[in-house]
Amino acid sequence: MMLVESLLSVDKNSQIPVYLQISNGIIRYIRQGTLKPGSALPASRALASSLNVHRKTVVAAYDELYAQSWVDVIARKGIYVANNLPEVSARSIDKTVQKHKLADSTSFKVDNERVNHRSEFKALPEGNITFTEGFPDTRIAPVELMVREYRRMAGYRFTHKYLMYGSEQGSENLRTELARFLGETRGLHVSADDILITKGVQMAIYLCAEVLINKNDVVIVADPGYIGANEVFEQAGAKLALVPVDEQGMDIDAVEAICAERKVRMLYVVPHHHQPTTVTLSSERRMRLLELAKKYQFAIIEDDYDFDFHYTCGPILPLISADYDGNVIYVGSFCKTIAPGIRIGFMVAPKNFLQQATRLRRHIDRQGEHLLEEAMANLLKNGDIGRHLKNANKLYHERRDTLCRLLSEQLCDLIEFKIPDGGFAIWIKYRNGLDSALVSEKANELGLSIGAGTDYYYDRSFKHSFVRIGFASLNEKEMIEAVEIWKRAILKVR
Repeated sequence: MMLVESLLSVDKNSQIPVYLQISNGIIRYIRQGTLKPGSALPASRALASSLNVHRKTVVAAYDELYAQSWVDVIARKGIYVANNLPEVSARSIDKTVQKHKLADSTSFKVDNERVNHRSEFKALPEGNITFTEGFPDTRIAPVELMVREYRRMAGYRFTHKYLMYGSEQGSENLRTELARFLGETRGLHVSADDILITKGVQMAIYLCAEVLINKNDVVIVADPGYIGANEVFEQAGAKLALVPVDEQGMDIDAVEAICAERKVRMLYVVPHHHQPTTVTLSSERRMRLLELAKKYQFAIIEDDYDFDFHYTCGPILPLISADYDGNVIYVGSFCKTIAPGIRIGFMVAPKNFLQQATRLRRHIDRQGEHLLEEAMANLLKNGDIGRHLKNANKLYHERRDTLCRLLSEQLCDLIEFKIPDGGFAIWIKYRNGLDSALVSEKANELGLSIGAGTDYYYDRSFKHSFVRIGFASLNEKEMIEAVEIWKRAILKVR
């Protein structure tokens, strides 16, 4: 009797009700083998006195244990640990009195290298100004308009259906409005049936890789390129074939040379504002790439993540708008249009492929967030997204010009760059071969978070002098301060 009373303790300042602390404590000792099946528990009055709580609190705890079948109540005898529970080897009292915590590692085997990764999210230091590598300014995201749509739906009599299971392919309203939007902006002649809604471009890329890639399949990617795609392809078992990038985009001569020697399964390309170099794939190279895909029968994943942001000239229409042979899978998202936290992406592809991707999407997440998708559909239909894009383009155009002016005035002897035609970032080279990682480290000490460039090239040991600087997420005052800190960091390293 005294054993249970001495083991249990309660914290009256805890948010957990006292009766649950008592019942959970008894359950823990049953699971750990300290209390055996058939063991008698203290009378409610005695336990209440020991724990300095009201007797009704202990009664409530015992009722909870009985409701969960942990104890048996025998009339005129007392309360006992249920006899049908399995015997558990008891642990030492020193260990059982400790609060439960998860083990650091499993008792079963886990391959720590099964899921590849080269970088993981790390929160930036608080107080630092941040040069992102190309994100929109979340402060101008049309959150109020999104909330307005949620409020409207709250009053609709049919809103409840959006809280139930729906199509794995995504909201039909959103796919319909998105088809219209893609037709107006990108010249795509598609319907709702040709579109799959995903959680951002990253999910779309993953679906493509898992549907198409078998072990040791060859996938062509640019180098430098987007690490997030490379990791997905390698996780699926692909062998990456790297091709260089110049001022006209991916080197198509290098692509053709690979195709002549090896069977290529897939090619991944960012045609506008390549990640990270910001260059645009030329019209001539786009035509050649489509011809190569037709000749060698490989898939093209066209990642057009920021098609909507151009400042000096109109965008070149996507590869898929000129694809008549079914080689292109087109992916994009609203994560850059609005904010990274708005996880709505999309995939446009031939129906047989889209069907497979939709089935796989169901295995991963069953469906998207239909209320969010319906709200986005209404914003597209009402023209709110179009107006936001128009205003954002004007603002980001101004911010691009402001940052380029500051760089020319303050850092002309330290860096070199070309003004990008669109997107959210500038590709910059340090003069005199300065190590990007060292500059990043020094800038961070001075209060500026800036890219280290460690994920641009496939070979992470390769020392280079490039950095990708985002301009969209900072206003003029923030840019002035950031450039001043950056200059001090470069001079300290030089």
